[in-house]
Amino acid sequence: MGLFDRLNSSLSGTAANLQTSVGTRTETFTFAALPESLREMQALPEADLNDPFKTAALTVCALCAYAADKDIGTEMLNWLRGPRPLNGQEISFLNDRFRGGKTYVPFSYFVGAVPENDYTPSQPFTINVCSDLNSGAEQGYMKLFIPSGGADSPRPIKLRMKGDGRWFLWEQYLLPDIRPPKSADPWA
Repeated sequence: MGLFDRLNSSLSGTAANLQTSVGTRTETFTFAALPESLREMQALPEADLNDPFKTAALTVCALCAYAADKDIGTEMLNWLRGPRPLNGQEISFLNDRFRGGKTYVPFSYFVGAVPENDYTPSQPFTINVCSDLNSGAEQGYMKLFIPSGGADSPRPIKLRMKGDGRWFLWEQYLLPDIRPPKSADPWA
């Protein structure tokens, strides 16, 4: 066995251990009400951001706030992004995703929100955040998945751990088109 064979073997074992430590699991978060300000979001127990699943759940709340008020949503998203606030291109992307009345999209990630009820979530607001065997494959990052009542497969969200152990939003893929709500579907 050569020098580099041992190196590759060692690296493979490290990646396998990291993946095993994450595993396939689902974390469920319940909110009596959605936060309507950054202060309200920061008062939630999930706001310590010490777990990537918490940050992912709060990201959905921030996107719902963005759908209602861009300034408040931007403030929440910037806080969730830590030292990397939204830039002009990312804000433009968000505005584009909500254009045409598609403010229902982030609400589709809550349990009970489906096209048939125009994506009206059950209350209290419950969200499931899932990991798979590859979620922790990239050191310092976590790729998680959130099921939507309007999509066939869960949508990914990527978080990054800061040196102090807190997890921040790195990338989200939660706003692509989903099945239209029944009230907006001409074929329903």
